[in-house]
Amino acid sequence: MRLRLLSSKVAEFATGRTLVLKSRAIVESRSVRAAAVVAAALVAVVSICCPLGSSLALAASASEINRNATQALQTLYQTTPGSKALADKAKGILIFPNIVKGGFIVAGQYGDGALRSRGRTIGYYRSVSASVGFQAGAQSFGYVLFFMDNDSLNYLKKSDGWELGTGPSLVVLDKGFGKNLSTTTLQKGVYAYIFGQKGLMGGVGIQGSKITKITPDS
Repeated sequence: MRLRLLSSKVAEFATGRTLVLKSRAIVESRSVRAAAVVAAALVAVVSICCPLGSSLALAASASEINRNATQALQTLYQTTPGSKALADKAKGILIFPNIVKGGFIVAGQYGDGALRSRGRTIGYYRSVSASVGFQAGAQSFGYVLFFMDNDSLNYLKKSDGWELGTGPSLVVLDKGFGKNLSTTTLQKGVYAYIFGQKGLMGGVGIQGSKITKITPDS
């Protein structure tokens, strides 16, 4: 009787383990498929919104990124009080002049940028993010990250991909913040400006964006 009961328990354990392994395999398979869908949709969004002949092309050259970054900074300084003073205090500035956002059920954001320190470009980076949900339309925006201390800047340089919202503290500055900007209080962390063609803009999120170093063609 005891042997039969033991055999029954072993059978139940084996069956349960099989179910767990099957469930895990199904979850992993769905995760892989979901990631593939997101990646494919992101590429499609960029391909549709960015013809190969435009400055928003899928693989912008280093000269294009630099040119667009310079224009974006000039526009930001002209339209946002205090941004130039903040830039002068920053240890490094990462400029993403053109981020394309678009999609329907699966949406993506994509763009290349330049990292500058003391007025000189020292690296190139790509910003990518994707989200699932009811979304429609497409728009283009840009954002700038001001690294106020060496620790924050070194975190970016040493990371194998930085997801905004992790690591150094990140503060997104709103439209009215520049008028009352005090660089004496902004000594650490990372501060972000999100802007459009007419200056700072709201309603666009960069939290969760993945920033990765790239080596574009010259």
